Amino acid sequence: MHDGLRDAGTDEILTFCRSAWAGSQRYGAALWSGDIAPTFEALAAQIPGRAEHGALRIPWWTTDIGGFHGGDPEDPDYRELVIRWFQYALWCPIFRLHGHREPRTDLTAGLTGGPNEVWSFGDEAYRIISELLHMRERLAAYILTQMRVAAETGVPPMRPIWFDYPYDERAWSVEDEFLFGPDVLVAPIAELGGRERHVYLPAGANWQDTATREVLSGGRRLRP
Repeated sequence: MHDGLRDAGTDEILTFCRSAWAGSQRYGAALWSGDIAPTFEALAAQIPGRAEHGALRIPWWTTDIGGFHGGDPEDPDYRELVIRWFQYALWCPIFRLHGHREPRTDLTAGLTGGPNEVWSFGDEAYRIISELLHMRERLAAYILTQMRVAAETGVPPMRPIWFDYPYDERAWSVEDEFLFGPDVLVAPIAELGGRERHVYLPAGANWQDTATREVLSGGRRLRP
């Protein structure tokens, strides 16, 4: 497909797929993690899997925000999951809401799942999601810069923290955090009712809390 489009005169080619192999980045492969479950367990599994995948030099990545198979927009627990998933996906190269929500209808009649727009999960969720959408727009220049770096050097925008800090032995064991470009450390919450978590700051750099502007030295684990 890539070669055919190039022969037809297309210069910017992106193939959205859920299977790839070493070297697929040369064909513009953009991956997602498939039709995953709408659960906190599925969300938690995205974090180490994608960050490690970035180390393989395939830069384009996304997930189905909220999971794909099911999820009731009227369920408070599911609404919390959607918010947490948006907070994670804000830092994915591709930012994408997709899923087959409850109540499901008869696919043989050409119908699909229930409501799945950003405003489908209640006013409180929409307020938070709207803030994240605006933040994504403010990040556009930074994201574009990181994708340009990926195109020119192969360094992916989303990567495990050991990628930038290979001499920090503790960084190699951290699987629930990742970097987005060289400047942003992301530590998602991926459990129902979670409001705080431990965060490891890699050694060899100082880190600024985006909420308080406090500058913290690396090489330590912050407690909630």
